[in-house]
Amino acid sequence: METTRHFVATVYVVNDGAVALHNHDKLGMWLPPGGHVDRDELPHEAAGREVREELGRDVKLLAPREGISSPTVESIPQPQHFLLEDINTCDGAVGHQHIDFVFYGRVDDRRIDPEPGEAGREAWEWFDAAQLRAEPDRLEPDVIEIGLQAIEAVSATR
Repeated sequence: METTRHFVATVYVVNDGAVALHNHDKLGMWLPPGGHVDRDELPHEAAGREVREELGRDVKLLAPREGISSPTVESIPQPQHFLLEDINTCDGAVGHQHIDFVFYGRVDDRRIDPEPGEAGREAWEWFDAAQLRAEPDRLEPDVIEIGLQAIEAVSATR
């Protein structure tokens, strides 16, 4: 079986010590905003677009940019993590994977106003560090770990 891979961008959006997660209908798990990188997008652009679509917010990414440049090279904002995620498996073989550019970001308040066609407000919750730690049966281990790291990193930049 050939494995197909798609590039995606995810943002752990933080406000006042809590991260926004939604109960993803298709996958049946709690996840931050994110989605596929379009052909004409860079990963950090896709990250911002996904947050605008899913939360109705502009996000300030914590994404360092190296100073490397030349007439043909430009540094772009870097994600905090690169993850390879198994999305579809069959008889132990992986059929589909996501190569995920994971960013941390900050929003100014906790309003959620998704675009039409996105998960509604009721699907979203804000989880602080204590709530993340208290939900190992409801949240995936990587979501807890990265959520805690995002809260810490965003809080340190205030």
